Amino acid sequence: MEMESEPYVRLASLRQLHQAMADMNTARSLADTLQTVADGAVTALGYEITCVNLVRPDGDLVVAAFSGNSAAEALITGRVGSRESWERRLTMGEAWGDLRFIPHTEGWVLDDDDVPQWYTDGPAPRFEDEWHPADRLFAPMYAPGVQGGGSGELLGVISVDRPRNGRHPGAWGREALQMYAFQAAIAISNARLRSNMQRALVRLEREQQALRASEESFRQAFEYAPSGMAIAEMGGDQHGRILRTNDALCRLLGRPASAMRRYSFSDLVHPEDIGTLLRTSAEGGRAELRLGRRDGSYVWVSLRNSVVADAADGPRFLLTHVEDIEERKRRELQLAHRASHDSLTGLPNSAELRSRLSARLCRRPAHGDELDSLDAAYGHPAYDVNGHGFDFASGTDAYDGFDHHVHTVAPEDDRDDGTKGLAVLFCDLDGFKSINDRFGHNAGDAVLIEVARRLSRGVRDGDTVARLGGDEFVILADGLGKADAQDLAVRLRNEIIQPIRAEGRAVRVGASFGIGWAHCGMTADEVLKSADERMYVEKRSRPKQHRRAG
Repeated sequence: MEMESEPYVRLASLRQLHQAMADMNTARSLADTLQTVADGAVTALGYEITCVNLVRPDGDLVVAAFSGNSAAEALITGRVGSRESWERRLTMGEAWGDLRFIPHTEGWVLDDDDVPQWYTDGPAPRFEDEWHPADRLFAPMYAPGVQGGGSGELLGVISVDRPRNGRHPGAWGREALQMYAFQAAIAISNARLRSNMQRALVRLEREQQALRASEESFRQAFEYAPSGMAIAEMGGDQHGRILRTNDALCRLLGRPASAMRRYSFSDLVHPEDIGTLLRTSAEGGRAELRLGRRDGSYVWVSLRNSVVADAADGPRFLLTHVEDIEERKRRELQLAHRASHDSLTGLPNSAELRSRLSARLCRRPAHGDELDSLDAAYGHPAYDVNGHGFDFASGTDAYDGFDHHVHTVAPEDDRDDGTKGLAVLFCDLDGFKSINDRFGHNAGDAVLIEVARRLSRGVRDGDTVARLGGDEFVILADGLGKADAQDLAVRLRNEIIQPIRAEGRAVRVGASFGIGWAHCGMTADEVLKSADERMYVEKRSRPKQHRRAG
């Protein structure tokens, strides 16, 4: 992953990070999980070398996985560093949230301690935030349930070296590494739990003489697992009915164990996720979906099924592991929102605006005369049985991918014929540059934020207000006639010209609006260009002294 600046994090980078986290949770063993953690930091986070140091039962840390340099991997994998040396590293340098960065100017004191390490010589940094070969960056992994602060049980430390862009990670890079370490700790804990449970299941099947001890071991692993667990019937009329749950699952869903036995997971899943649940294989299936809490809310979980035999050739049950992923989903939504919205005003950005506009347009123009004649002939709009516009010349659908699409038609230019269309209002602020020049960019930012708020307040629910860039805004308002659009522009202009408090003073800006109309057959860029041109015509048509309120 490139160390991208906020808020313009590429969706491809987010997908890489999401995939790396998903891979951690699908590894079959603890060893596979550790190696996946190391590989993911290289492929998804953009570091050339990653080392995973795991806490051993005696407290020291062993190099359990390495990625990025085969020579270094062969040299230090399996070597051990004392807990005392690691504790010193985790208290030195600079604290970046839960991360610990030790610059080369301080790290030289660690060269002779017993922690396995690898780095190559290189030139001195040429600029302030350039990565030095002797810089060190550590991401501690704490037991799930305790975030940050170092007060939880330390599971291990991820150490990374040599970012591909050669610079110290910025705010996004640090947040991504910290979140990655948090998810890695969960994956390692779950891998250990799965390993223990698999051993318990083997004992249940093969050690008939130790059945009672094996049952108790399973009970302990089930009842005290940090994540939710459930046992459900498999096969028969009661397939999927929950037989037993642990305390973690009951707490997660806010339901007592006695009530849980009245349900199956299909009763608890969000209606929109029923299909996901049904597509999940009963044997070893995995899905991410929402389960209903007692208070009516829903929580995102990762649900994984395993098959458990009660005894040799006896009935089989489904053992379901339920992991709370609400925090991860929230972070994913936040990252996606940052990629599609303006960081200053919170409005949809240029890419999101074009996406929303394109979604309303199909490739085939809506020709009024053709549609009118077909409507008259058939007594209804000229769409096929699926709601698609039909191309009678070719005998095919007029476009692909739009179910029940209704053509977007623009009102006539020379008269208001009552046609309702998708109005595109291009707004450019008048006098904004002088505010920036006279009072500074903080005042300018305050003006942009207030203008965004007034525009959002002045439109209907369902309309889109977006910031195109600089002091340019665009409003998408569907179902308007020409007079409606002109009235909307006047109302919004009157809102904008009211005084705005910025940096302790009242300032005023004006606004020029151009009204364009979207119709099928146009591209989003063509629609925006049309509205932009009309805005400049409107701006030039007014005397300069009338272009802003004062």
